[in-house]
Amino acid sequence: MTPAIKLLEKQKIRHQVLSYEHDPSAESFGLEAAEKLGLEADLVFKTLLAFDGQSFFVAILPVDHRLNLKKLAAAVGSKKLQMAAAADAERVTGYIVGGISPLAQKKRLKTVIHSSAEALDQMYVSGGKRGCDIGIDPKDLANLLSATFSDIVE
Repeated sequence: MTPAIKLLEKQKIRHQVLSYEHDPSAESFGLEAAEKLGLEADLVFKTLLAFDGQSFFVAILPVDHRLNLKKLAAAVGSKKLQMAAAADAERVTGYIVGGISPLAQKKRLKTVIHSSAEALDQMYVSGGKRGCDIGIDPKDLANLLSATFSDIVE
């Protein structure tokens, strides 16, 4: 069990754990998850980290969209953001790239979930390792992370 799944169980949050065989040659971890789990890409969300020179921020967005750093910066109250380096993302979250869950990261970071999730009954995010996704109510995810919803995609 990953820290993300342990957190959900400890908090008694309704969730669903889905697993699939990860292909190391996959070009997009998120699109691979959607395809292998038989889910629409707009239900599967990726977790990305951005950095403003001092702080890291988490963006959760559909796997088939691109993050708009200007929109994310506005949502978190920062002037300018850049994508976090993979090594920094792993160090800050405690997870490996391709398996970074928004849940149970080493440190609670300011988090923004793309606004499309608000209309969903269930969304899927990484479970904390490659080949593992968690289905969760977006409202429960936002409450657990003290996250906000905003339009953060291109």
